[in-house]
Amino acid sequence: MYIKKQRLLTPGPTPLYPPALHAMMRSDMHHRTEDFRKVYRACLADLKEVMGTSNDLLMFAASGTGAMDASVSNLFSKGDKVIVCVAGKFGERWADIAKAYGLDANVISVPYGQVVKPEQVAAALQAEPATKGVFVQASETSTGSMHDVEAMGRAIAKTDAIFVVDAITGLGTMPLDIDGWGLDVVIGGSQKAFMVPPGLAFMSVSPKAWKLGETSNLPHYYFNLKKEKKSGDAGESSWTPATAMILALGEALVYVKQIGMAHLIKNAQMLAQATRAAAGKLGLEIFSAASPGSSVTAITAPAGMDSGVIVKEFRSRFGSIIANGQGSMKGQIFRIAHLGYFDFADLFAMIACLEIILNANGHPVQYGTGVAAAQEVYAQAAVKSLK
Repeated sequence: MYIKKQRLLTPGPTPLYPPALHAMMRSDMHHRTEDFRKVYRACLADLKEVMGTSNDLLMFAASGTGAMDASVSNLFSKGDKVIVCVAGKFGERWADIAKAYGLDANVISVPYGQVVKPEQVAAALQAEPATKGVFVQASETSTGSMHDVEAMGRAIAKTDAIFVVDAITGLGTMPLDIDGWGLDVVIGGSQKAFMVPPGLAFMSVSPKAWKLGETSNLPHYYFNLKKEKKSGDAGESSWTPATAMILALGEALVYVKQIGMAHLIKNAQMLAQATRAAAGKLGLEIFSAASPGSSVTAITAPAGMDSGVIVKEFRSRFGSIIANGQGSMKGQIFRIAHLGYFDFADLFAMIACLEIILNANGHPVQYGTGVAAAQEVYAQAAVKSLK
């Protein structure tokens, strides 16, 4: 009761991989030396390997939104017709960026908790053959939903449009066959499944995307993809890099390669499955039940209870930080993350804490019910892994 360790249970930032944290202490390295170039080249190469792509890989000292911005300003022109899929707060960000740069956006919007269907994208492409790009979130963490980017990619690949995917929370939590599915731009961030602090954005860029960029006339300076590609090929960043973050990411990528990207994804999927099972046993509803993702589980607060109460109680009682709903969902849902450096022991503790909080706030549950459901998922997975 008196010692409370802070625990991050949010979909970003996420718990830090300890060796990555230690690696940051070597950051007194000058970024224009061969020592650092080796680190930088290794980071780019390892990112390509774990993401499973042969496309070019670029990195920026920025949040993931910086790479989202760069994908528009470098590859499109004012007035270009594009399709923007909006299924939550981060889809709305795509729409805002498109508007800021003067793109002619056909916004396909669905209610929070639902997802844009591949058929809707295909129909929009057929209705407007001049479409230059389609924007979507692989994982919409504001609602806990997951888009079918594979089916979307098949439809888009038949056209001249490029497919731009915000996979900031999708990488490491869901399968993404970048080259096979025709994902032309895939964006990631350091503070998600890669288990290091915020500060790095990266993106893969396909030949199809580069070709579209040849006609782009939008202004950009810091986020210059061509300049960054040239610098990266020489083992450097165009501007002063986030040295400590790159050292941390390099160490985390070694770990991801060691366990395997497929296993990192499976870890998130099992934690999400166990969380959904526990929530059901506790009489709670999954907000995005039709297409739940594995980066985060969004749970509807019990009737008559503000989800902010649950968020506050996690912090005040247990020193744990979970996420409230965003936008119109604030006060209605709470979100538990599964991406990156999380294991089942973290989940067992979180569910036990949730049971105490629910009981203390008028939603009676039998202690251990949710934990037992999560344990059962773990036990079944452990048995399968031994076969």
